[in-house]
Amino acid sequence: MARWYDKVDDSRMKQFNVIAATFYEHYDEILNFYNNRSSNAAAESFNAKIKLFRANLHGVMDKKWFIRNLE
Repeated sequence: MARWYDKVDDSRMKQFNVIAATFYEHYDEILNFYNNRSSNAAAESFNAKIKLFRANLHGVMDKKWFIRNLE
């Protein structure tokens, strides 16, 4: 991936600047997925559950009850 980034940088092709900048910004996270097969899927799933829970309740007045019922 580093070699690809260097080639894109050397080519001066403007079309790849956004992609290369994204890779540069998230380099560690991208490599972490391939090295350890870890991602933020668990956090995304939990976030989706919270959104669904909120949508079903149409707003929550009691925050303590809300946090207790997230489990």
